[in-house]
Amino acid sequence: MTHLSAPTPTPPLEGRGFGNPYRGEASLKVGGETIVIRPSFAALVAAELELGPLFALVERAAEGRLGIGELAALFDHLSGEGRPLGIDRARIGEAIVEQGLAGVSPQLKLVLGQILQGR
Repeated sequence: MTHLSAPTPTPPLEGRGFGNPYRGEASLKVGGETIVIRPSFAALVAAELELGPLFALVERAAEGRLGIGELAALFDHLSGEGRPLGIDRARIGEAIVEQGLAGVSPQLKLVLGQILQGR
């Protein structure tokens, strides 16, 4: 009789933490916590109301004109659901500065790809 072992959980993806990239999610370390950046319809609408049309946001990012404040606002809107208490936009912005733009570019690339391509 053959015994099957239980499946081993997949470790977090480098640069994406516990977000599921197959669902367009990414993760970001903020003050020792991991937040999931999830581009849901409601979150994208809220981001668009504040930051302007999403296609223009993608264009600014491609041209290197996306500011840190805009990036923090985008990640703030997309991580609001289920985010640990005490993590606000200012802390997200601080995490972006600590990790540097290169450090958060995998998350941004995944989110922008999701905006352009959908699921």
